[in-house]
Amino acid sequence: MGQERTPIIRVKNLYKIYKVGTNKVYALNGVDFTMYKGEFCAIVGPSGSGKSTLLNMLAGLEKPSKGEVVIAGKHMEKMNENQLVAFRRENVGFIFQSYNLLQTLNAVENVALPLSFRGVPRRVRNEKAKKYLKLVGLSKQMKHMANEMSGGQQQRVGIARALVVHPKIIFADEPTGNLDSKTTMEVLALMRKIVREQDQTLVMVTHDNHLATYADRQFHIVDGKIVKIEEQCHEGAAKEGGHEEDTQPLF
Repeated sequence: MGQERTPIIRVKNLYKIYKVGTNKVYALNGVDFTMYKGEFCAIVGPSGSGKSTLLNMLAGLEKPSKGEVVIAGKHMEKMNENQLVAFRRENVGFIFQSYNLLQTLNAVENVALPLSFRGVPRRVRNEKAKKYLKLVGLSKQMKHMANEMSGGQQQRVGIARALVVHPKIIFADEPTGNLDSKTTMEVLALMRKIVREQDQTLVMVTHDNHLATYADRQFHIVDGKIVKIEEQCHEGAAKEGGHEEDTQPLF
């Protein structure tokens, strides 16, 4: 691990506690870690482990019960709703399992949508959208409507839409959940390649240990605690699995 890496996400002593009747349920139970610029990180764990709660905390969609979430030098837990909305718009891209494309728009218009919210002129935002659609390998599908594309193509549109705002961080929640295994591998390899080339940070939540091997580091979460952080050694873009380079048991 080189010392020159820039921290982009720091989580310190993070708790999320829900009250269920008279009981307290610890969705997150004292989580600490750092993620770096240019890194592809996977948060992996079974259903109910706290991984989605953790992603929501990182994205500022939920407030922690206790602890700090510092993203790009800003304390998320200290921001109000308007500040969080503005921060996400400027710094964050999202990739969803369900693609969330607008059926009445074509590929270019779907990708350009986040830029329209920023007031970018139509010609400029459409040019940017085309650039990112080419980047994800969809130069022939630019005028296609969402329902004219396969699941893999729709997810590539979703990736281009997340990238078009040039975010510092991309959050992906089970991004390949609706795709077959071959398309899944293609999409994950594509995401890893783009993040490397653009020096962005990708945080993917998944329940699938095999998919997590595409990441540079895997953060294993069980019962609201990070129990292990694994580092992968990726040799070339055609990697099918991953070999463990460094395993750090945390207890």
